[in-house]
Parts: sequence; C-alpha cells; structure tokens
Amino acid sequence: MTDRLSYEEKKELPDSVFGLPERREYPMPDAAHVRAAEAYFRYCPEELRPKLARAILARAAEYGVDVKSPEIRQYAGLLG
Repeated sequence: MTDRLSYEEKKELPDSVFGLPERREYPMPDAAHVRAAEAYFRYCPEELRPKLARAILARAAEYGVDVKSPEIRQYAGLLG
C-alpha cells in the first residue's frame, strides 16, 4: 500500500481503520497512514479532536509509531 489511497482502496477499507469511522476520514491501515493522520490532525474539527487523538494513539501503538505531537497527547487526555 502506498502513502496515498485511491478512492477504490479507501472504499474497501473496514470502518475500524478510520480515525473517524462515522465519517470515514483519517484512514490508518498502516504506519505511514498513522503518521499522515498525525500530520493532518490540525484539520480535524475541534469537537472531533479528542476522538481522533485517541484513535491515532491506539493505531500508533498497534504499528509501533511514536506520536510526537503534544497536541494529540493533550486531546487524548494524556497531558495536563
């Protein structure tokens, strides 16, 4: 899988690999896409950021990705 998903590839992914499954946004089927979700986190609507932050951290742990963003960690409730 490349770092860019085609419409067809994205359509075939299960909801469980999306950071926001109800919107099918922020797909994270592999480590490269977890990093991409981290990079694009700032574009997420404010009210959905806590949910996306937790999803990014969960998928990052699954793929061994070190999330560097303190903003993501804060929205996930890991920073004071």
